[in-house]
Amino acid sequence: MSLVIRNGEIVTPNERYVADIFCEDETITRIGTHLEVPNECKTVDATGKYVFPGFIDPHVHIYLPFMGTSAKDTHETASRAALVGGTTTFVEMICPSREEKPREAFELWLGKAEGTSACDFSFHMGVTRYGESTESELREIVSRGVSSFKVFLAYKGAFGVSDEELYRTLSLAKSLGVITTAHCENADLIQQLQMRLLSEGKTGPEWHYWSRPPVVEAEGVHHLMTFARMTGAHVYVVHLSCAEALREAIRAAAEGVNVWVETLIQYLLLDRTDAEKPNFEGAKAVMSPPLRDKRNQDVLWNGLRKGFISTLATDHAPFDFATQKVMGRDDFTKIPNGIPSLEDRINLYYTYGVKRARIDLHQFVETASTQTAKLFGLFPRKGTIQLGSDADLVVYDPDYRGTISSRTHQMNLDYNSFEGFEIEGRPHVVTVRGQIAVRDGKFVGENGRGRFLQRQPNHFAT
Repeated sequence: MSLVIRNGEIVTPNERYVADIFCEDETITRIGTHLEVPNECKTVDATGKYVFPGFIDPHVHIYLPFMGTSAKDTHETASRAALVGGTTTFVEMICPSREEKPREAFELWLGKAEGTSACDFSFHMGVTRYGESTESELREIVSRGVSSFKVFLAYKGAFGVSDEELYRTLSLAKSLGVITTAHCENADLIQQLQMRLLSEGKTGPEWHYWSRPPVVEAEGVHHLMTFARMTGAHVYVVHLSCAEALREAIRAAAEGVNVWVETLIQYLLLDRTDAEKPNFEGAKAVMSPPLRDKRNQDVLWNGLRKGFISTLATDHAPFDFATQKVMGRDDFTKIPNGIPSLEDRINLYYTYGVKRARIDLHQFVETASTQTAKLFGLFPRKGTIQLGSDADLVVYDPDYRGTISSRTHQMNLDYNSFEGFEIEGRPHVVTVRGQIAVRDGKFVGENGRGRFLQRQPNHFAT
């Protein structure tokens, strides 16, 4: 099967030009003008539209047992939502409990995705304890194509690791050439603040912010930087939300620590007032770290523009409002955390980033696709438009106008935190390895076609 995309404006982090793209055997095989193609070749007219490399979300949760419940999306629903929004690959967090062995967790998460996902996928391997068999099991998982770990400096007693476990994880990661992603807060401070607030009768979702204020996140980043400096490990701060935490990462990078930073679309467009809405509506906006004061948004946009922040993700974690968020109605610590945005990340980023001149088109592609591919061992197979790369392409219509709504989204969820947001552009056609998966907002692809992407260690951005 072959496909040609004609007359689109190709945009990568470094180039911008009009050309045709010919795709055959799942890869890009020719790029040029007025390409001659076989008669049976499918054709997409991209005149007046951009052609981007398929976007990559470096941080999603799909199968996620958490806080007494489980996330609502399946890999079928989540991958369809991702593709409709222009994301052709995602990297899912494997989050075993402290009682689960790494190998068992890896097999469980892999089994949930294989045969159901419509887009390609990979994993970060969560390390939630470091027992006798942990090292040998992690070595095996890395040999099977998972070249990144995940640690939590939060959720004490559930996912959180001790300092000894953190040191041993980073030491192993350094020896294997594996990058370690980290949720940076301070679990003990959070626990004490939560207990104090609840004892004072402060139980609503608006108090979630005060249980993990910016200084707690900044301390978590500082803590990780200390361990990264001592071990020489490459580390990646997930879902950074505020100026205080970013300063810690920038300072460490200036001192030679191998650190990269991710932020989320939620932190760029929502703020703590969304979690303070009355009648428990604020629970829809509860996530960790929390939404911050609006003043942080300019800091994060500037970080993306200047390269202090490498990637834009979602931390997609879908929990229904009516049946799951409500579990914490009388105790904010029991509200399942997460603001789902897998489907809306790219359209919001383009509308409120590119169209508002906060970032340019090249930075848009770099932070939403290419840098993730480079950091996590997928480049140049993913994240670029060049000969030999997978034919994951997004033909983007900048003239489209629409409104985000839970009534029309693909995510398996009863609300959308971006309800009513206007968007100025959306994917016209999305391909996965040369096969059309989306046309004009409709999924037309094949469930189960997505592949597990095996990655090799030692692929780090410079």
